[in-house]
Amino acid sequence: MADQSPADQTPPSSDMQSLSISSQTPSSSSSSSSSSSSSSSSNQQISLEERFRIIRSVGEECIQEDELLKLLTHKPEPICYDGFEPSGRMHIAQGVMKVINVNKLTSAGCRVKIWIADWFAQLNNKMGGDLKKIKVVGQYLIEIWKAVGMDLNGKVEFLWSSDEINSRASEYWPLVMGRNKLPRIMRCCQIMGRSEQDELSAAQILYPCMQCADIFFLKADICQLGMDQRKVNVLAREYCDDIKRKNKPIILSHHMLPGLQQGQEKMSKSDPSSSIFMEDEEAEVNVKIKKAYCPPKVVEGNPCLEYIKYIIFPWFNEFKVERSADNGGDKTYKDFEELVSDYENGQLHPGDLKPALSKALNKILQPVRDHFSNDAKAKDLLKRVKSYRVTK
Repeated sequence: MADQSPADQTPPSSDMQSLSISSQTPSSSSSSSSSSSSSSSSNQQISLEERFRIIRSVGEECIQEDELLKLLTHKPEPICYDGFEPSGRMHIAQGVMKVINVNKLTSAGCRVKIWIADWFAQLNNKMGGDLKKIKVVGQYLIEIWKAVGMDLNGKVEFLWSSDEINSRASEYWPLVMGRNKLPRIMRCCQIMGRSEQDELSAAQILYPCMQCADIFFLKADICQLGMDQRKVNVLAREYCDDIKRKNKPIILSHHMLPGLQQGQEKMSKSDPSSSIFMEDEEAEVNVKIKKAYCPPKVVEGNPCLEYIKYIIFPWFNEFKVERSADNGGDKTYKDFEELVSDYENGQLHPGDLKPALSKALNKILQPVRDHFSNDAKAKDLLKRVKSYRVTK
């Protein structure tokens, strides 16, 4: 049975959080480089228990914890797989949360293979199925991760699915043509943002088979994807049962941030008001957060609090609120539980929380804006991506 304890019960170490922050600018100062260097050195000496704690903190769910501990005991550098469809502009969950998670994993000794699923985006009709446009979007996404601070320390590898599959076709396609049955495949339609009731093309039915095969093709020990990809990762474990394979891939599913409006379970690239995009200007961020759903004293279903919990605290280790003395004066929260307590009893009002959230988000995003303003290649990529029509 899967352990479903929430990820925040095992928060990332301060070393990991400072790693995310110290590497957020592409051209870090000598002191930042020195700090990052000493972090890498200390990472090699961390205990098995600490490595487990850091890696486990990435997932809202882990299947299975005992297998993860056994893996770390026997393999110093496990391979983690993460993948994405290049399907449009990058929102903050795909940008900042991925950087936080990847930096945690590499700090704990993992190697991360990021699968740029260009063929999959074509199968799923993203960018109208235009592979050239899809590749442009993929390049744009990589530029963002570099700018915001993904720690590319030799342990992160970007792999284009079209290139890898073409170069190793004889190895890949037999994995796709495995023993998976159609009912199992159909229940995985959610991974494409579709349902079993949708009219699917033959290519879209093939999609879950390919994503399942990716895990074995990349020799992944850990599947580190969102909760929305859980079903296909479970499919991979069931496939291991069918072929009598003992070492199953461990599933580490991270939390999915909701949209900014009431009732939006997840962000949508086709609805700009539902999320913060990584290159949004400061004024755009301020307006979106100002309009976000954030009722006083209500914690459940409050997207602003989710942003603080899953982005601000992991990045800064704190949340600073600036307000007048009449409203309680400035306050720096060191843990999320204290903030929730103040919010529920009315000591922290949305009118003070929202500007503080906007300020923190803009601080994280500024290096990305600078990169896309000052780097000619990045600027051209963004211009082209913004001109593309998002298709589903």
